[in-house]
Amino acid sequence: MFILIYVTDFPMYKETLLMMPGPVPMPETVRNAMTKQAINHRSTEFGDCYADIVRGLKPIFGTTNDMLVLSGSGTAGQEAAIGSFAKGKKIVSLVNGKFGERLGLISKIYGETTMIESEWGHALNLEALKQELENGAEVVTLVHNETSAAILNPAEEVGKLARKYDALFILDAITSIGGDVVKADAWGADVTIVGSQKCLAAPAGLAAVSVSQRAWDRLSENRPFYLDLKKAKKSADGNPMETPATPAVPLFLALREACRLIEEEGLENRIARHHRMSGAVRAAGEAWGLSLVPQVDALQKASNTVTGFFYPEGVEDAKIRGACKKMGIEFAGGQDRFKGKIFRIGNMGIIDTPEIIATIAAVQMCFKKAGYNLEGDGLSAAVDFLS
Repeated sequence: MFILIYVTDFPMYKETLLMMPGPVPMPETVRNAMTKQAINHRSTEFGDCYADIVRGLKPIFGTTNDMLVLSGSGTAGQEAAIGSFAKGKKIVSLVNGKFGERLGLISKIYGETTMIESEWGHALNLEALKQELENGAEVVTLVHNETSAAILNPAEEVGKLARKYDALFILDAITSIGGDVVKADAWGADVTIVGSQKCLAAPAGLAAVSVSQRAWDRLSENRPFYLDLKKAKKSADGNPMETPATPAVPLFLALREACRLIEEEGLENRIARHHRMSGAVRAAGEAWGLSLVPQVDALQKASNTVTGFFYPEGVEDAKIRGACKKMGIEFAGGQDRFKGKIFRIGNMGIIDTPEIIATIAAVQMCFKKAGYNLEGDGLSAAVDFLS
């Protein structure tokens, strides 16, 4: 029945099913949390909300370090990290996709930055990283889950190298925290970042950042005004917890509820569900005869929160995604150099079997309606995988 709801030219639901790498569908209770009347952001009530978020996020990050929540997107978290701890320093940014590139471009604004670039979706050059560290690099940046190429990067190995050479390690885990294993402390990540609208399944507009004592000991001078993490820490250390400037209070309330739901499901169960859903999408793609975007090896893995496939020769991206959107299901295309060449199906947050099956059915139908012949039955392959 769920398939019939979405896989039709006349959706029964007015809301589009977002199968993207963020933003994602939100649970009803998370949405409802934002409807509450405004509260004083300098009150115990708000401070308790902030404290609840911190308590909820720390185990998801795999950290006991300080946790700060910023009103701004994940990119704000990236810039806060670079501006607060890497300004004026020698930075090396590992790049194998659009968001690693973005982190590198932010780094170039604040410090002497070397971008070690690989083909998008291909292995990182860890030998080049080692050379830069031997030459005195002070900060390393990495995107853990590079959604532009649907690849999961080896954060633990990068962290080991950074720690060996006493460099700070800034880890963008914006699209993995809450959907895959992240062990910020065990991996030696000094600063770790998440965005609210990804695997946490909260509304867009908040970034959370964990900060180690090593990072605080190396705080930069002349930090950004709004994104100064020292200011954020001073306010968060108060009683009640506060933020330096007016926060997006409704989003804090929603994020608290999202953290509660993650605790209720159980982090291990949630991660296992993400792995199972991405596995079903990969099984469908294999049956269709499509090639995965990421080049998987011993260190680089396919993402467990978004799956990317190359289109066969001659397939028009706009036709496929446009037809699926008319059915009420929206997933992502390629960005920049991948524009028109790939499509990406997200499974972040609360996405489960009904949504995955509906999406795979829609994709298969849209290829057929557009006159493109896939090799096999991806829907049956996904059902078999999930059975």
